[in-house]
Amino acid sequence: MKSTIRLILGDQLNCQHSWFSSVRDDVVYVLIELRQETDYVLHHAQKIIAIFAAMRDFAERLRQQGHRVHYMRIDDADNRQAFPENLDYLLAHYDAAAFGWQAPDEWRLDQQLRDYAARLPLPSEMSDTEHFYAGRDEAATIFGQRKQWVMEHFYRHMRVRHGVMVGPTGAPAGGRWNFDHDNRESWNGMPWEPADTRPHHDHSALWDTIQRAGVRSFGEPHADAFRWPLNRDEALEQLDQFVQNALPHFGRFQDAMSYKAWRLFHSLLSFAMNTKMLDPRTVVERVEAAWRDGHVPIAAAEGYIRQILGWREYVRGVYWHRMPGYDTLNAFDHQTPLPHWFWNGQTQMRCVASAIGQSLEHAHSHHINRLMVIGNFSLLAGLSPQELHQWYLGIYIDAFEWVELPNTLGMSQYADGGLLATKPYVSSAAYIDRMSDYCKGCHYDKKQRVGERACPFNALYWDFFNRNRDKLEGNHRLGMVYQQLRRMTPEQHAAIAEQSVLLRNRLDKL
Repeated sequence: MKSTIRLILGDQLNCQHSWFSSVRDDVVYVLIELRQETDYVLHHAQKIIAIFAAMRDFAERLRQQGHRVHYMRIDDADNRQAFPENLDYLLAHYDAAAFGWQAPDEWRLDQQLRDYAARLPLPSEMSDTEHFYAGRDEAATIFGQRKQWVMEHFYRHMRVRHGVMVGPTGAPAGGRWNFDHDNRESWNGMPWEPADTRPHHDHSALWDTIQRAGVRSFGEPHADAFRWPLNRDEALEQLDQFVQNALPHFGRFQDAMSYKAWRLFHSLLSFAMNTKMLDPRTVVERVEAAWRDGHVPIAAAEGYIRQILGWREYVRGVYWHRMPGYDTLNAFDHQTPLPHWFWNGQTQMRCVASAIGQSLEHAHSHHINRLMVIGNFSLLAGLSPQELHQWYLGIYIDAFEWVELPNTLGMSQYADGGLLATKPYVSSAAYIDRMSDYCKGCHYDKKQRVGERACPFNALYWDFFNRNRDKLEGNHRLGMVYQQLRRMTPEQHAAIAEQSVLLRNRLDKL
């Protein structure tokens, strides 16, 4: 009997996909662990373990439902370690009459599989992943010929189109589209973050296999006490726990940071969603229902939904509109390599040490640590946005290029010159101190601009805007910054410039 080979990628673990609505003897589902995907950037150990473990769980569940599955492990003798060679082998092995795959979310894989299918002497078809609210090109269609895209416009369109937190006439619930102003409190230890109820898994055998296969990685594997979900059931339980115990406080403290509590009130659902174990509609519907039931305040529900229905879908639209080439943008021509402490967290800047330390320990850190600590310092110090992109893509368990690249090059590093963000998201120590407990007990003094113990963020902040006047002074959102710069004396400008040069020349020692 001739077979159809259907490829499932490691971030396409959607058990509700229409492919699986019926069992067919002539269809073989293929999942492959391969060095092509472990090696294109240096990945965190937990990211490799999590994706392989979830793939293996998914394959076993398909088998239990009666589907034919060919699972190729990283150490299988017949694994050619790249998609084209493995697919050639499998198509011949099963005497395939057709080839199918789901649309990849990364441009490199989309091109590779399109090119591969175009060369095949048999029928091939790409199917939708049936995951996202919006199609790849929907954001571009909404914005048309506008030079400046603004997420808020897209978000409101999505709210109305999908009937989320709107009334019968399309007006926003609570009379406002955005409650972000209500979601900016720092956290002083109360209420305490909820208990971590995520499952425990022992993946030590899998980790041994990964190491024996020669796969390089970094970060703490925690293979014998692994906390990330393997399947939709575990992800749904995690969603329920989040809505019940953390969502009521999420809004107020979503921008707060602390060295004492790395999770705070965040859901940690991004890995499950980005591997498609958990679909965004289920998450949004559950959060909206909790608000309608009176369990959570409107600001918490709206703030969380904006991240999913707004930002997540929006950056995907930016990615597909701007690729290829978006990954090469470098508006400020920043070329400085990443300091060594990006790989061990050993810096005297307490905020950066904490944010990177959490990332190395858990393969996760929430968005403000990523943006306003790590990304903030990187932009102020002039680090290479391309190197930073590779680091973010590797270290975070939820990082796949479609979502990580626009967040890093666009939102964090302003390397696209303002195509995504309306201004650079940078700050001095004052913001970090206001939103965290990082500055207390730090080696550096948050109030000083110059001197050996002055917080590096302070001089670097003012020097960044001074050095980039030609690119930024006309930005209406930065008027206050340049007013303050104009008030400084020539002596203050000179001291800041000298301090910044010293800092940038000794980044490894900060």
